[in-house]
Amino acid sequence: MSDTRRRVKVYTLNEDRQWDDRGTGHVSSTFVERLKGISLLVRAESDGSLLLESKISPNTAYQKQQDTLIVWSEADNYDLALSFQEKAGCDEIWEKICQVQGKDPAVDITQDPIDESEEERFEEIPETSHLVELPPCELSRLEEIADLVTSVLSSPIRREKLALALMSEGYIKKLLGLFRVCEDLDNREGLHHLYEIVRGVLFLNKAALFEVMFSDDCIMDVVGCLEYDPALVQPKRHREFLTKTAKFKEVIPITDSELRQKIHQTYRVQYIQDIILPTPSVFEENFLSTLTSFIFFNKVEIVSMLQEDEKFLTEVFAQLTDEATEDSKRRELVNFVKEFCAFSQTLQPQNRDAFFKTLANLGILPALEIVMGMDDLQVRAAATDIFSYLVEFSPSMVREFVMQEPQQTDDDVLLINVVIKQMICDSDPELGGAVQLMGLLRTLIDPENMLASTNKTEKTEFLSFFYKYCMHVLTAPLLANTAHDKTSKGDVFFTLTCVIDVSDLQEGSAKINPVCPDNFQTAQLLALILELLTFCVEHHTYHIKTYIMNKDLLRRVLVLMNSKHTFLALCALRFMRRIIGLKDEYYNRYIIKGNLFEPVINALLDNGTRYNLLNSAIIELFEFIKVEDIKSLIAHIVDNFYKALESIEYVQTFKGLKGRYEQEKDRQSQRLNRYRRDARSLDEDEELWFNDDDDDDDGETVEKSRMEDDFSDSYGKYMEAKKGRKLLVCAQCVLFCLEQPSMLMFTLSFTAGAANGANGANNNGKSAVIPPASAAVSVNNSSSTSSVKTVALPATPVTALVGLVDYPDDEDEEEEDEEEEQSPRKRPRLSS
Repeated sequence: MSDTRRRVKVYTLNEDRQWDDRGTGHVSSTFVERLKGISLLVRAESDGSLLLESKISPNTAYQKQQDTLIVWSEADNYDLALSFQEKAGCDEIWEKICQVQGKDPAVDITQDPIDESEEERFEEIPETSHLVELPPCELSRLEEIADLVTSVLSSPIRREKLALALMSEGYIKKLLGLFRVCEDLDNREGLHHLYEIVRGVLFLNKAALFEVMFSDDCIMDVVGCLEYDPALVQPKRHREFLTKTAKFKEVIPITDSELRQKIHQTYRVQYIQDIILPTPSVFEENFLSTLTSFIFFNKVEIVSMLQEDEKFLTEVFAQLTDEATEDSKRRELVNFVKEFCAFSQTLQPQNRDAFFKTLANLGILPALEIVMGMDDLQVRAAATDIFSYLVEFSPSMVREFVMQEPQQTDDDVLLINVVIKQMICDSDPELGGAVQLMGLLRTLIDPENMLASTNKTEKTEFLSFFYKYCMHVLTAPLLANTAHDKTSKGDVFFTLTCVIDVSDLQEGSAKINPVCPDNFQTAQLLALILELLTFCVEHHTYHIKTYIMNKDLLRRVLVLMNSKHTFLALCALRFMRRIIGLKDEYYNRYIIKGNLFEPVINALLDNGTRYNLLNSAIIELFEFIKVEDIKSLIAHIVDNFYKALESIEYVQTFKGLKGRYEQEKDRQSQRLNRYRRDARSLDEDEELWFNDDDDDDDGETVEKSRMEDDFSDSYGKYMEAKKGRKLLVCAQCVLFCLEQPSMLMFTLSFTAGAANGANGANNNGKSAVIPPASAAVSVNNSSSTSSVKTVALPATPVTALVGLVDYPDDEDEEEEDEEEEQSPRKRPRLSS
């Protein structure tokens, strides 16, 4: 019993004047040697750690509020609160505090707070004046009462004394009785005084007064007093709104009368704070801190009471997902769940975790799947708000549910696809809902908040799921809207679709409505989709790369460079810029092969001499390529577009690209020229090579003679076999020989009989030594006889894979070879 009685929550007030929950534990009062006094200790119920250790100071002002709260300040701007589960525990600790300070436990505040300015004026206050003397509560004295209440607001001590006086004499209810009399008599002057009095009493910031003013029999009169603001010509009709317009709807009957009363009270007090009371000035912002706390603790209590009633919540979700439920009833249910989730934000983290897990177990996500697909805009908007609460709290919980769906349902009704459909079909001209949903999708696909466990990797599994089941739905408007025709003048007519039915979306296709104009709303939607795709390029690497390549997505995106909406053209350019920024050669080859710089350069030229954001963004793209020295892109741009760009001289970007290109070309040329001779010197070298045996001994002469005879025989056989064979040369071998000056020739052996199913035998061929001055490739044919064909290396730069290229010296020989062939055939070439 004692454990339950002393169970408390510890709260601290943050800089935004909001209470932060520090944890739940059990409180005790005991002597602490280190602090040299009786102290309040709170130990966490989870692990026994110390949540609070506070010495009960004789000069600290402790306040008892709402029978279960004790509030005090320990230092400047550091307020603490203990919220007890039971009133008995609060009373027990309050008695201990009063005992230490020598106060009567019947009081609700133990000390008068004194600041520095009050200390200076303390002597001016008579010590004998225990309470402020209140004038009699009469109509004729209302002005005097109003002046008194207004005058004490600047003095904390006098505010405390006035609060005690109002409580001790039951003064509040007497004042509210005068309000009814004044209203019956239409006494405007008295009603204006009562407005000042009630407003001043609220600014006293005392929970004990709030308990009286916000009770069921007083709160509507308090609202009535606040209707008669002297600054208004006609009074407001707040009571009429609260009683007639704002009707309490029980979507499921609430049997707990205390819970129902707490809901009514919280709504009305929130209305007073947000609607009736004027926005407090800088000097008044702390006057209503207790009112904020009053609302906060009420909400915590409401959520806790509802969460504990499992029967109530089960019935809510059962009706929410029942097909027989009327639309009006379902709308009320969705709005209730939305308010329920909004109230849950007041809970401490561990309690909020338990709250959302309770909702998940009750089936909140399947219910959202149903209501988000409804035609009712209010229901969809409320469902979107609920979905945002869930995603912000736990993206992993939503992803886990979504990945289980394909086993139970069709792709068309997947929760994420329903969300994407709602984003695409947002009827708001400003796409406010679409922007919100895009942010939620971005959170769900963000790898930064995906967990990796020992058994599975959430990132890999979810991204594979998303690209398989959802990406085609997201990109369907983009692919549909970039299907275009070109006239003879090169104009682009966009096929724009306003509504796309997710049920009609298949992998890579969409059912498209009739052509619509290139309007602002559609451009905004495409911009949102491009923003999400740009995020994917930056964070998903492999999955998005595969998708872009397979769908030729960048080409379709760059069609939007022709849009009349500059912001959309910039979004398309940003997408390409992010791809190039990765400096991935796969992307670079894709861009080069598709000639995808053309629409960008056309947009730059069409923009002319206008100095605007589009101009700067395009130039920045080429400047990045130049600074990062992306060689493949530089070569492509200069080779294909430099003539169109060389006239742009107000920046040095394109001249710089040309300079980079020339430098790389010279570097490659110098590198190859070290190993290559020109064609005229090659004839002399070959003649010297074949006649270089004058000084050889007789054995070498016989050997050379035999090789020359073999050469003549095998060359003919080689040319016959050449028609059915494809000669492959490894690029790495070529590069290796080029880098080794001492190895300027290599021998490639292949078996002539392999093409006929036989193995080559008796490799008797020997390669003649080529002088270092001539770089050549010697091919050794391993058949019964051998022959050697010398091929000079090309002057073009060596890439990853190269083909054999003969020099002009061999043209005559090639012509003779081609004449011998019965049908023309391309020279064997290596390609990537």
